[in-house]
Amino acid sequence: MNDFSELFLAVRLGGWVIYPLTVLAVAGLVRLGLAARIRSYLSLDESLPAPGQGALGVECLAARRDLVQMLAALGDADTALCVRAERAVSRALGGSCALPLGAHAVMRDGRLSLSALVASADGRRVVRAHTEGADPESVGAAAAQALREQGADAILQSIP
Repeated sequence: MNDFSELFLAVRLGGWVIYPLTVLAVAGLVRLGLAARIRSYLSLDESLPAPGQGALGVECLAARRDLVQMLAALGDADTALCVRAERAVSRALGGSCALPLGAHAVMRDGRLSLSALVASADGRRVVRAHTEGADPESVGAAAAQALREQGADAILQSIP
C-alpha cells in the first residue's frame, strides 16, 4: 500500500479485494490531509445521518462546579436543541444503532427544522418525514408519528 487511504480500498482476504465504492467521513479525510481524494459528497437527501451523529458530549461530575463552568463554554444551545429533537425521533421509534433510522435537525429563524427517515434493511422501502417547531421533544415526536403513519412500525418490525 502506498499510503493509509489505500487501506480502505483493498483488504487482504486470501487475495486483494477491491471495493468499487467506499464511503468515508469528510472530516476524517481532511484531518488526514486526503481532501484531494474526495470524489463526491452525500447530500442529506441521499443519506440522513443517525440521530445525534456528529454531536460531541462531554461528561463530568456535577459536584465539580469548576469543570461544569469551564465546560459550559463548549456548549452550543442550538446544537443541543437539534440533538434533543433527533433523539426524540429515535426514542419514540425504539431506535438503536442497529436500526436504519436517520434524523437531522437544524435551526432556521429560531425554529427547529427536522428531517427523519426509516428504511428497510435492503433499502427498498423508505419513509420520510419533515417537521418544524420550537420544542425539540414535540418536533421529534411529530416526526416519529408522521413516519408511523407511513408504515415505519412495519418496516422496523421486519428488521432482524
